[in-house]
Amino acid sequence: MRYAYNVYEDRCPTRLVLDRLADKWALLILDRLEDGPVRFNHLRRDIKGISQKVLSQTLKKLERDGLVTRTVYPTVPVTVEYALTPLGRALGETAAALTHWAEHNMDAILAAQAAYDAALVER
Repeated sequence: MRYAYNVYEDRCPTRLVLDRLADKWALLILDRLEDGPVRFNHLRRDIKGISQKVLSQTLKKLERDGLVTRTVYPTVPVTVEYALTPLGRALGETAAALTHWAEHNMDAILAAQAAYDAALVER
């Protein structure tokens, strides 16, 4: 099948999208939004280790890419919720597969790393 874009070309705009999706924070945010809208502070609490600044920057990039929507409610203080767009939901299964693949295969990865490291010492 032939596409209008070729990810193997160095100037293809798909590379920018792949860069975004290769970001651990973007994957974790997309996976967390899979179950429905989530408030900003709830995302920050759920995703351990992410700073407020990085969360804000990543959400803006995902919003710009059309993967996430931002809804502001006129409450005191202001409530902001993020949700997946239809395009984001289409990507949701892939994001979930990647994030949870890492969880399910971490023991095998750690074992492979230990074996590799041990082989380096023996060389």
